[in-house]
Amino acid sequence: MNESDVAEALAHMADAICHDLQDQTKLMIVGVATGGVHLAKRLQEEIKERTGALAPCGSVDITLYRDDLFEGLTKPVVGTTRLPESIEGKEVLLVDDVLFTGRTVRSALVELMDYGRPRRIRLAVLIDRGHREIPIQPDYVGRVLSTSRSETVEVNLREMGSREDHVASVRWSA
Repeated sequence: MNESDVAEALAHMADAICHDLQDQTKLMIVGVATGGVHLAKRLQEEIKERTGALAPCGSVDITLYRDDLFEGLTKPVVGTTRLPESIEGKEVLLVDDVLFTGRTVRSALVELMDYGRPRRIRLAVLIDRGHREIPIQPDYVGRVLSTSRSETVEVNLREMGSREDHVASVRWSA
């Protein structure tokens, strides 16, 4: 995917999200660190263009909620979770860049529940690459990529230092 593909995918996702919104005043957008945070902010702007309302936007860092925290991570770097207000009764839109096994999303869901009980949580991902190990499915998908388990999907965004947005599938050997 190139920059225009990423922008088009986010626009289509925002259209679908706005179509499904029952009460835009209850929406809170939460990005999963790191790439999901940047995409959450972009979706926030896309939704504002369509509704006129700027939904609060926050982030979750799932490091301490990972099920592999002590497997292979010699010194985990713990980031900060920032929620702009209580999630009680909110329509939370959880945003991530790539959905793979489902473990990152599971961790984010567990963490969010530690902060309260939202009315609903929906999942938006830029890339769904399959290979689920946990029964988690996104509500909104930018693009489905068919990959093997021996590939990785790299999402490079301007906000992360890339010259332009692009998504690439890279084969690696174990």
